[in-house]
Amino acid sequence: MGIKKIAVLYGGDSSERDVSLESGKNIYIAILELGYEASLIDYPQEFNEKTLAGYDYVFIALHGEDGESGNLQSLLDDKGVAYSGSDGDACLKTWNKSRCKEILSTHNIPTPRWVSVSELSAESAKLSSDKFNIFEPQSTLFLKPEEDGSSIDVFKISNEADLLQAIHDCTNNKRPFIFEECIDHRELTVPILNGRCLPALEIITNETFYNYDAKYVNEDTQLLSINHSPQEKEILESLCLQTFEALGCNGWARIDLLQNSEGKFYILEINTVPGMTSHSLFPSSAKSAGLDYKSLISEIINAR
Repeated sequence: MGIKKIAVLYGGDSSERDVSLESGKNIYIAILELGYEASLIDYPQEFNEKTLAGYDYVFIALHGEDGESGNLQSLLDDKGVAYSGSDGDACLKTWNKSRCKEILSTHNIPTPRWVSVSELSAESAKLSSDKFNIFEPQSTLFLKPEEDGSSIDVFKISNEADLLQAIHDCTNNKRPFIFEECIDHRELTVPILNGRCLPALEIITNETFYNYDAKYVNEDTQLLSINHSPQEKEILESLCLQTFEALGCNGWARIDLLQNSEGKFYILEINTVPGMTSHSLFPSSAKSAGLDYKSLISEIINAR
């Protein structure tokens, strides 16, 4: 029996709620235009296990922990409900940045060097401590929560003063963070859909890095198609597909990368529920490949 009725789960309680609300509405409209029956369900306020009765499929439009930690996917698997994207195990691996990078390293997939701290404080994250020696002679680092998205609580750190300011400005410093090597040349993203790479995009922003404002607010952020040589394109896409497979992802995901001045690629992270707003990277890449929003949603629903 084919898919007839779809529940779109959106909203959530994470710092990415507003992004999820916009993504979910866009996805819902496209699903209706494709001829399915559909409902928008604000998660978790309007959701319980009985909510799913009568639906053939769940489209997960929840960013952040609600949709990307793997808990929801595991619940849907237990109930035998089909859904979009990767399963709970893959989401568990990709949601935690330190765990994800450990798996990448195990598979000899290049990723920027990193150090984990159990919480963000002047003492636990002291830049002069021996654990930061792996970054030498690097002077600039990125500070990121181990588990969060949309550049929430992400800071560029060049000295102790920057670190103290980040601790002050952070919305929640009582959780694990990573310090990550800064590779400051080109920032790229490669969506993967149904076993193939969509066109890579280079991200150009006037912010100091691709932060929340650059992603969702600013109108001057540029997403540029890249004219890689055939050889470089093959290397990039092979690396992204290898990453997708190593983390056990399925259906669709977005691979974020950095490229240094010598042309080497480094995997930054994997997004198992990419943003689908008017500013988002995945639909922008799909559009450059001739895939409109409605067709993109159709492919995600039918991806294997």
